[in-house]
Amino acid sequence: MKKLILAATTLALSTAATAQSAQERLDERYNLALAAGYKALMLCSAIGHAEQGITRRTPESVHEWELSGIQAPLDDIIRDLPFEIIRFGEGQTINRVEVSWTSDMPPRVAEFGANGCAVWPIGKVPPAPLIITEDDEVLYPRIGTWTDTIGASNARPVIEAAFDGTYGESTRSTVVVVRKDGEVVDWVWEEGFSPFTPQRTWSVAKSIASTVLGAAVFRGAADVNASAGLGNGSDEKPRADITIDNALRMASGRYSNTPGNRTDPLYWGGTTVDERAQNWPVIHAPGTVYRYANNDTLAAVQAIEGTFEEVSPRDLLRTIGMHDTVAETDWQGNYVLSSQVWATAYDLSKLGQLYLNDGITEDGARILPEGWMDYVSDPSGPQPEGSNWGYGAGWWTFRRPEGNVFEGVPDDAFAARGNRGQYVVVVPSRNVVIVRRGEDMVGTRFDIAAFTRDVLAALQE
Repeated sequence: MKKLILAATTLALSTAATAQSAQERLDERYNLALAAGYKALMLCSAIGHAEQGITRRTPESVHEWELSGIQAPLDDIIRDLPFEIIRFGEGQTINRVEVSWTSDMPPRVAEFGANGCAVWPIGKVPPAPLIITEDDEVLYPRIGTWTDTIGASNARPVIEAAFDGTYGESTRSTVVVVRKDGEVVDWVWEEGFSPFTPQRTWSVAKSIASTVLGAAVFRGAADVNASAGLGNGSDEKPRADITIDNALRMASGRYSNTPGNRTDPLYWGGTTVDERAQNWPVIHAPGTVYRYANNDTLAAVQAIEGTFEEVSPRDLLRTIGMHDTVAETDWQGNYVLSSQVWATAYDLSKLGQLYLNDGITEDGARILPEGWMDYVSDPSGPQPEGSNWGYGAGWWTFRRPEGNVFEGVPDDAFAARGNRGQYVVVVPSRNVVIVRRGEDMVGTRFDIAAFTRDVLAALQE
């Protein structure tokens, strides 16, 4: 069946080629390659990370949630591409996922390793599958269970409304977790998910990146006012003048060719952070213009990559208590902390709690500088145009310098936000964290401000 589908795809491309320009044929082929890389990475990460914890995902589930309602033109291509999940052996962990996309090129591959899944470059030939015996060291899927011991809070009706379209027509919530006064007080999830199901964080990863950077600052290993190193070790101006703070605040002044700085060649094409994120030219003085850009977060993280030998992102996440969160890398080992992190809703609630505790973990260890919460939630730099939201240092704010228009949401509230409806809302004055996970389709949007307002009001009853 897989060969028939692939043959049909190839035939369709051949038939249409006579009516297409050379550029159109090139774009169609490139989109096939991207779709195959997207599919390989999503299948590898969703299934592989679940199996390292206590939940399970199936290919059918990933097709229904992660691989539906994505951006055009990939959405029309991706689900029919043939795939194969290759394991180290019967009942063992995933080795890699291969997705076929054309008859004259190798399949696209996402390989599972110590830092999760990394997608290989287009055209890289996969070796023969590895076979691991019981005598070899390998990560075996962990079998476990958990029990829902959390009772319904006053906010339960509001939380349940997050799953019925009340806060956005046709939106698709998967999990909601609410913390208050340091404890989980309520959670609700869609069938097939749980608070312990890893999902891609998308741009919530930028707030995790800001946390990784804050920990390096606390250890004395980084300085947000230092150069981000984009001058390649020289005093080349203005590139060398771009600071880590500029990069965290999306104010590097560098050009990006699309709103939101789409980085498909890195995320799905198999290029590296070095190849894709660091070489964009500067067109504004650093610190003067806001431009949301994945490349800025990637530059901020790469500026401190030398500190990861002492404390890696994985080590730091474990210290926070985020045991089922994995920061993935490109195939050359560079962290893609602009998007490519897999985390459970429960883990993300712990991230929010860390900020409520002013950078002190549940074990009582300080890992962020005093006042880091105020730093990341301060919209002090240049701000987004045409938005009610403000932007701090890797975190969004409900207030802008000129004020807060979100009725019922305190001025001190701030949030991590990601594609397809990922949110971590932190409300210091109410000692509340709200996590909403989703797989919202393109063209739909979950109203996190209204949801936050209603949850906070219900918790006060």
